[in-house]
Amino acid sequence: MNDPYHQPLRLKDLAVGERPQERLEKLGASALSDTELLAMLLRSGSRGVNVLAVASQLITEAGSLAALVQWQDTDFRRIKGIGRVKAAQLITVMEIARRVLASERDVAPVLNRPELVLAHFQPLLAGLSVEKFWVLCLNRKNRLLKLVEITSGTATSTLAHPREVFREAIRHGATAVICVHNHPSGDPAPSPADIHLTSQLREAANAIQIELTDHVILGRLTADPRGLGYYSFRGAGML
Repeated sequence: MNDPYHQPLRLKDLAVGERPQERLEKLGASALSDTELLAMLLRSGSRGVNVLAVASQLITEAGSLAALVQWQDTDFRRIKGIGRVKAAQLITVMEIARRVLASERDVAPVLNRPELVLAHFQPLLAGLSVEKFWVLCLNRKNRLLKLVEITSGTATSTLAHPREVFREAIRHGATAVICVHNHPSGDPAPSPADIHLTSQLREAANAIQIELTDHVILGRLTADPRGLGYYSFRGAGML
């Protein structure tokens, strides 16, 4: 019996009618299965396992094609047939997917509640394993003027300095800001450092008369004891 998932090893070795590339050219990309689309990216498998089998295993291990967006280099490389080069290709494609998803949001969304902030950041949070700090520069109607990443690093890095936050707010003509950072652990409960920084931000906002609408910590629903996936300093009465 000819099993297309184990022999032959490369896409070009498949029968013409079974090749994803020919099906794509005749029917369009939407006609290809998730496995075939991944196989088109990978192009070849490894000894004893063909590219369709590798693509199929990737989706099976992740649970879905969409879930691969959250995978890191080490996740891809534990799959037989995925080496350094293929892992880098897949990481690149997943990052492109994240950025495309992020760019498809409303041009100027209203961000006046923490749950809206969480929804706005979901595409950016997928697969994020380091702590980042952003400032949302808002106009008088709480519409987004500019999202600026202030810092990016490990969970033990200093988050940000109020000077950097409000420099960006002034640069973009904001009348209000929402400060946002993520906890890679998934638990959005504030640390003593988070509370101290929020106090500094509040004092700086008062001094230059730019409203600090909120400071929101983003986590994951499954790791948040309150089941929200975020912590709002405004909602907690600390602003």
